[in-house]
Amino acid sequence: MAQIASIERLIERLVKLPGIGRRSAERIVHYILSASADDVKELSAAITAVKENIGHCRICHNLCDQELCPVCNDQRRNRGVLCVVEKPSDVILIEKTGSFNGLYHVLLGSIAPLEGKGPGDIEIESLLKRIAAEKISEIILATDADVEGEATALYLTKVIKPLNVGVSRIGQGLPVGSNLEFADSATLSKAMESRRPV
Repeated sequence: MAQIASIERLIERLVKLPGIGRRSAERIVHYILSASADDVKELSAAITAVKENIGHCRICHNLCDQELCPVCNDQRRNRGVLCVVEKPSDVILIEKTGSFNGLYHVLLGSIAPLEGKGPGDIEIESLLKRIAAEKISEIILATDADVEGEATALYLTKVIKPLNVGVSRIGQGLPVGSNLEFADSATLSKAMESRRPV
């Protein structure tokens, strides 16, 4: 049976979202078709607002709707410890564990030579400037445990060590080849507690 063009176009757009397959996309489309016009408008407005109003924190590159994110604005945080992550979603995951009270630095990617991404393509330069300017005493490398995350952690260790700053890497709990976004809170909490010097 032929699909209506506008429905098919929406399904094709939804399938591009992470974790959404064709069947899930079809269910979402049927939900949208059965929802009230007001609900659909609110959904559309919420998507547009997120795209237009959310940017990156001037200091750490986390997601925010102001110049600084809530973590950088929180003066109660331990300002001498910096947890380095690849993506803003990693900040959310670590915050859910409740086991870390320092600041973050989001690299906005990882070193991935096969994709043509080197150190200059992620936020390493701003990290080095922060270490010097903010009197950071410890860096926790919380990059993913996959090849790119390990390469990034290795490179960061090499450039940070000469700055006389303690460097540790999150440890137990994260299986090799996995991403932070797939780890549960208990696993992430254990990994933060068992970080090791590098």
